[in-house]
Amino acid sequence: MLRAYVIEFEGSWDKHLALVEFAYNNNNQSSIGMPPYGALYGRKCRTPLCWSEAGLRKFLGPDIMQQTEDKVKIIKDRLKIASDRQKSYADLKRREIEHRKGDKVFLKVSMLKKYRSDPSHVLRIESIEINPDLTYEEEPIQILTREIKEIRKKKIPLVKFLWRNHSGKEATWEREEDMQIQYPHLFQD
Repeated sequence: MLRAYVIEFEGSWDKHLALVEFAYNNNNQSSIGMPPYGALYGRKCRTPLCWSEAGLRKFLGPDIMQQTEDKVKIIKDRLKIASDRQKSYADLKRREIEHRKGDKVFLKVSMLKKYRSDPSHVLRIESIEINPDLTYEEEPIQILTREIKEIRKKKIPLVKFLWRNHSGKEATWEREEDMQIQYPHLFQD
């Protein structure tokens, strides 16, 4: 929109920037069904003919009012052209999708995608004992693997644990000596 405006008014575009703002803020937006200014403030934006510095009073003749109206019309036409161009690009990728009550959908920002049932998506729910403060105790149930990490000249034995109420993907690496103190029953062979 601004590119079209600058091309139209060439050397004097900066003098008419307030008119662009006025035209944009009072132009109906199809996505919200009203002008942006109206959506924010609940009323139409004042005409730029009334905009002046505080304390200054300007008298405008009919010729200036006509010129301003003509420029606003040109800007609105350019806005319409830019909007139509953007709509045509968006329409190339858009397709109508209808959902019925009870359909399952994935929510992705502002777009809904139809969900196709997949048994692997079903999560098994295990009962978790929850404390009154809505916390629960984590407890390792199995050692998956061991590894020795060498940092500088120090060797640190690590153990990968599978935790209760977590899937295998959520196993964590812990220091072996810390875990032997807390959970000695897991280290008995």
